[in-house]
Amino acid sequence: MAGRLQGKVAIVTGAGSRDDGVGNGRAIAVLFAREGARVLLVDRRLSAAEVTARMVAEDGGEAESFEADVTREDHCRAMVSRAVGRWGRLDILVNNVGIGIRRRIPDIALEEWELQMRVNVTSMVLASKHAIPAMIHGGGGAILNISSIASLRGRGLAPYAASKGAVEALTRAMAADHGRDGIRVNAIAPGPAYTPMVAAGMPDSVREARRKSTALGLEGTAWDIAAAAVYLCSDEARWVTGVVLPVDGGVLVN
Repeated sequence: MAGRLQGKVAIVTGAGSRDDGVGNGRAIAVLFAREGARVLLVDRRLSAAEVTARMVAEDGGEAESFEADVTREDHCRAMVSRAVGRWGRLDILVNNVGIGIRRRIPDIALEEWELQMRVNVTSMVLASKHAIPAMIHGGGGAILNISSIASLRGRGLAPYAASKGAVEALTRAMAADHGRDGIRVNAIAPGPAYTPMVAAGMPDSVREARRKSTALGLEGTAWDIAAAAVYLCSDEARWVTGVVLPVDGGVLVN
């Protein structure tokens, strides 16, 4: 089913990854381009976005790297302006930037809490604030927010879990607010996929335990997240909005 995003213009934030690995943002960007989208690859590290751009080019797709810190409103405004300026429209925004701070509430510093919320939640607000008017001008679009199953099972990640709970509440509220504007807003809640963000320093025993925690007994990767992203941002999901889709191999039911 090639061309599921043909003719669409997408912004993917956090589109780089560590070294040559493939994280969620990079995988989403590559699959979007394979499906015909033109993709603005946004990352705080331009060099990381450029690796993704080379992967897209090798597949024959079209993308441009763009350096931005999405916790800054002026950068979010600029990335939307660049996408519209180059390709004439904006159809898709993937809010993929996030960090995880492993703390219990009594142990977290206020500065750490505020950083967790600014990166994981405020960045999505700022990016969406500037993307939504561009989508309305073009007749609608799709916003996809990357959450986490940690919103339902924090387990030592209280600040991170709280931020992802906020992402999911934001997703539902935006879906309600902008449905009549032709904008669908959904979220993916990844489970313990093996990506560069978690791989660094992870012992093989922990990796195996993560695999066994799934009902399917399979290890997930960023490509699994990206496949779900293609569906939710394509016209196949034209009647789907306000949904939080776990992509977790069945961890939540195991």
